[in-house]
Amino acid sequence: MHRKSAHILFLAVLGLLAIGAVIIYSTGAYAYDSHGDSFFFIKKHAFWLGLGLLLCIGAALIDYHFWQRTWMIWFALALFGLAVCFLVPARNGSHRWIMFHGWSAQPSEFAKIATVFFLAYWFSRYEKESSQIWRGFLIPLAVVGLLSSLIVTEVDLGTTALIGATTFVVMFIAGSNLALLGALSLGGIAGLVFLAIQIPERLGRMLAFLHPELAKDGAGLQQFQALIAFGSGGISGFGLGNGREKLLYLPYAHTDFIFPIVGEELGMRFTLLVVFLFVVVILCGLAIALHAKDRFGLLLGSGIVSLIAWQAAINIGVVTSLLPNKGMPLPFISYGGSNLIVALFAVGVLLNIYRQGVLEPVAAKKQIPMRVRVTPRI
Repeated sequence: MHRKSAHILFLAVLGLLAIGAVIIYSTGAYAYDSHGDSFFFIKKHAFWLGLGLLLCIGAALIDYHFWQRTWMIWFALALFGLAVCFLVPARNGSHRWIMFHGWSAQPSEFAKIATVFFLAYWFSRYEKESSQIWRGFLIPLAVVGLLSSLIVTEVDLGTTALIGATTFVVMFIAGSNLALLGALSLGGIAGLVFLAIQIPERLGRMLAFLHPELAKDGAGLQQFQALIAFGSGGISGFGLGNGREKLLYLPYAHTDFIFPIVGEELGMRFTLLVVFLFVVVILCGLAIALHAKDRFGLLLGSGIVSLIAWQAAINIGVVTSLLPNKGMPLPFISYGGSNLIVALFAVGVLLNIYRQGVLEPVAAKKQIPMRVRVTPRI
């Protein structure tokens, strides 16, 4: 199975990209009123998709140890980008974007992959100290905290939680102290809840999640309309292009809440297909990571899979009212350049881990009659 994992992974990603492009084209029906062009969203999405695929191919060809040697550069660039956000006027009450001539970038997306680079580097270098308090817990948390502190100050609690969850997964696989990780997870959840309570908008979203029937015209509008979209679509859906919620009934139908449009227009069959494709991506990604040729590849691959898995789970949980509302795009499907580019780049890194973990040992076996296989320690 693992020898075909890269092929299956890439096909699953292509399936998600195809569904995303079709639905973004469909949700662009109202773009004429806001942008003067019904094809505005799909044109920009096509540009980002092309750039993302090029980066994916490039990352698949570059030795993944390059990111181990240069992690500090990407980490510093992520810090710089996050700091620059505070020099730009707030957008929707948050300092998350860098704007330039009608184009925008979200540095927190690049901070996620920079965090994985650092964690994989650190725990592959200090493998024997992974269970210690100082090098196996406090120092890596302090470094990740530099990025997280800027992101949470931007009022982006969702990305902060995503980075925290991914950090937990990588540290768990690396062999950090379980008691400390348990305390960290509890403390992180408590801290995010405390911060959400202090921010009126986030508090309103939490109350709307607890009492949706009282907030369907306010903070709970998006989730309420999303449920209507899923319910009205049924099994077969209204048909591509015939959805109603995208006609400004459901805000951000092309970004964070694109999944309900899939359910409304294409029905439950395609929503389950999307979930199935994400499961395939996660399983194939884990197979690649577990068969990496070294510890850095194992931790890097696991971190990338964790980013994709947590983000998809959070988005689907929010739009189905299983989690409080938090603006987070659905990987490979939602409209948004930064997220799409980083996700495709991450897939390219996974493909390179696969090439070196599976293809190179096969080539070596033809030259060496006897091969000793070393299983990575998790």
